[in-house]
Amino acid sequence: MIVGALESVLIGKVDIRSAGPRCKMLLGDINGDGRMEIVMVQPDNRKDVRYIPHQVQCVTAYRLDGAMLWQTGKPHPDAGGPGSDYPAQIYDWDGDGALEVLCVMNGRLCVLDGATGKAKSECELPDPEAHDCIVIANLSGSGRPTDLLLKDRYRRMWALDNSFRLLWKHEGNVGHYPWVYDLDGDGRDEVMAGYDLLDHQGRKLWSCSDLDDHADCIWVGDVNGDGAPELVIGGSVTVMYDRHGRELWRYDGSIESQHVALGRFRSDLPGLQIAGLDRIVRGDAGGTRKGKDALFLLDHQGRLVWKEDRTTDGWLTIIETIRGWDAGSLDYILAYRRGGGLFPALYDGYMNAVVTFPEDGYVAHGDLFGTDREQVVIYGNETAAIFGSSAYDLTAASSGKPLPQTKRLYSSTLYPGGELV
Repeated sequence: MIVGALESVLIGKVDIRSAGPRCKMLLGDINGDGRMEIVMVQPDNRKDVRYIPHQVQCVTAYRLDGAMLWQTGKPHPDAGGPGSDYPAQIYDWDGDGALEVLCVMNGRLCVLDGATGKAKSECELPDPEAHDCIVIANLSGSGRPTDLLLKDRYRRMWALDNSFRLLWKHEGNVGHYPWVYDLDGDGRDEVMAGYDLLDHQGRKLWSCSDLDDHADCIWVGDVNGDGAPELVIGGSVTVMYDRHGRELWRYDGSIESQHVALGRFRSDLPGLQIAGLDRIVRGDAGGTRKGKDALFLLDHQGRLVWKEDRTTDGWLTIIETIRGWDAGSLDYILAYRRGGGLFPALYDGYMNAVVTFPEDGYVAHGDLFGTDREQVVIYGNETAAIFGSSAYDLTAASSGKPLPQTKRLYSSTLYPGGELV
């Protein structure tokens, strides 16, 4: 099925040069005014992050109209690049109704006031390498997530409570970004730590012992419509398990399933569909070997619906599910960092690029204005361009009612997982 292209509307641009180069963008209503702000997180200048990941060098917050609100740390002109996650999230850590920025800076876990950037608390890390990413979790059963997980690059993970006391430590093949979800309904999260499912006390419940390499991304969703959540893992293959660890299907028609994303991308197929990104040929940093990747779509039983045959070089694409871009009932596949002259785009379930954005760069997305519509922010080292399916006046007064910080927004990662239940 071929559909016509949809238009995107440029809502505004923000000059982000004062944040320094090679930042990652987080979104959240950090001052509680009813409109989200942009928080740019710059990594340290570590160049080789294959084994020891980044810490945070500097955090800079902007309003959507471009005004800089605050800056903590000093930007480094030679900051490292996005070879690993940046350990930072926006979340209401202390439960006072206002958002904080959690980040690892100078070897310490810091909680910054979202409105001012001033330190509210900090602590030592449980290990010098425990700063690959930050995962907010509900391990204590307090009714809301009040705990966190820290990990090193690939082997170890530490669980801390709200006072930063060590709850437990896990060693295993933890993958890139563990996903937490209450699979058994006991009010506490289980942790899908790479290929191991752990309970809230860090005890292993089951393991994907026959999978190679490591988990690149993890999704939870009622894929087959049976009323229970399943786990879909992308890595050496794309595979789906029930919550007890029983393998339901496996798609091994990819070389490397670097990203997956669940969604209702088509109305003519039952259940949910699984979008994926196959790294068919890996390139190299020097450009001497060209890479190639491809989007693909699976149905709820893991059967291939379609696979892209791209004609340009590029192997670093990131995909995510975007919901509520427009008034339609279906989700889109957001794809960016494509390379080869392919700009960020929204794809439908028939492989059509229904929205192609006129700017290239990394992407963040969210309901910036509390209108039940998602906007897309495309950014590089100098500017952040805000796009929507319709216009919005940035000079209009905001509601003054704080916007909620969704789990997707406080689970920001270069290896996007998620849940759709």
